[in-house]
Amino acid sequence: MQPSAHIRTRDARAERASVIVPGITAPSTVACIRSLNPRGVETIVGSENRTTPASVSSYCDRFITLPDPRRDLETYGETLLALAARPSVETIIPVREEDVYALSVNKADFAEEIGTPFPDFDTLRRVQDRVELFAAAEAAGVAAPETRLLDEWDDWDRETIIKPRYTVAAPEYLGADADLSDIGSTIYHEPGSPPAVESMLNEWGHVPLAQAYVPDLREYGFFALYDQGEPVATFQHCQKRGYKYSGGPSSYRESVDIPELENAGLALLDELEWHGLAMVEFLRDPETGEFKLMEINPRFWSSLPFTVQAGVDFPLYYWQLATGEPVTADSSYKVGIGGHLLRGEVCHLHSVLADDFPLVERPAFTTALADVATSIIREPRFDYAVADDYWPFLRDGVNFAKSALAEQAQSVLGEGESTADHPLETGADGGGDGIESAAPLENARGQTKTS
Repeated sequence: MQPSAHIRTRDARAERASVIVPGITAPSTVACIRSLNPRGVETIVGSENRTTPASVSSYCDRFITLPDPRRDLETYGETLLALAARPSVETIIPVREEDVYALSVNKADFAEEIGTPFPDFDTLRRVQDRVELFAAAEAAGVAAPETRLLDEWDDWDRETIIKPRYTVAAPEYLGADADLSDIGSTIYHEPGSPPAVESMLNEWGHVPLAQAYVPDLREYGFFALYDQGEPVATFQHCQKRGYKYSGGPSSYRESVDIPELENAGLALLDELEWHGLAMVEFLRDPETGEFKLMEINPRFWSSLPFTVQAGVDFPLYYWQLATGEPVTADSSYKVGIGGHLLRGEVCHLHSVLADDFPLVERPAFTTALADVATSIIREPRFDYAVADDYWPFLRDGVNFAKSALAEQAQSVLGEGESTADHPLETGADGGGDGIESAAPLENARGQTKTS
């Protein structure tokens, strides 16, 4: 077995051990620094965007500017490697697909500088390439919806989801021009006639996947940290509400403990001989009760603050694994509690008023409002809003309001999609946590997703 961590010798007089966490819109960055800073770890938030909520957290020691990985992934990876060479830096925490790609594709170089609790690239490819992922699921005996390459799918008389083959636009997948590529987003295709396949291939720059639609709004996540093929911490939740009334990124979720969900998640990660973080996303087939795989997010997920609140401190365990300390995780957590992303709850209510999804019955607004209000009173746990660190919540609110106003203005002017820094309706920015709801969202990120 390979050692799970790079152990760095440090002069006792040197600056304290530090961690680098990319700053993104999703609350996962804030959860990491809230966990590690009180334990004496210097927390360094790096982002291309100075308005990232984590930059104003009481638990952020330093902010540094990083290249935008969506525009230049190679330079982003080189910058992370240069930062890893700093004597105080012990590890880097991935919170986006781009992060874990940049770390894994250069893992040998990073391993000379820092602890590397993330997969090597050959293993990561089996997750970020969904063709390989579903092949691994079949080998592990884990159920999945029928999935084929788009140009091989011929059953257009049933409800179908079309999604990108890859989870990140990266050179190893799309070639040297990957930074110029738009790999597309998940769309729902109504039955009756085939899509314009050739046009989609040209637009997306690769052959996407066609997948049978799973009509279930209950979305399940199995979360794990693995050390060289062995699980050291696990957690489960069920998403109860998404940004859209049809699903999407998580706005409210509850912790669960379902043996069948655990068995499916462990079987797949064991088959992959996994190392590092993973969120395995499932839908439950309403006809068979079987959990069906949607995807794996090989990094931290957007609802991480709730996971920590439930008693599973994944950022701490990741740090311990990276630095060679004993991992202090146990198998217990609070089951049946809930947590909210308030921004997501606002989006959910807006969706009830403004959206129309033919396959999903729209709830009455009064019912939706009562559900949100009741759950907030009953389960007052929030991803950003905490008493001792309220600035990230306020910053996130300002970002959200600016984005909403920008999208409204562009809608009035007919100028197309928003380019605001803060995504209003999706789990963009590596949230990885709406879990693919299979609802008919045009800009969904999973079966409709998740992030």
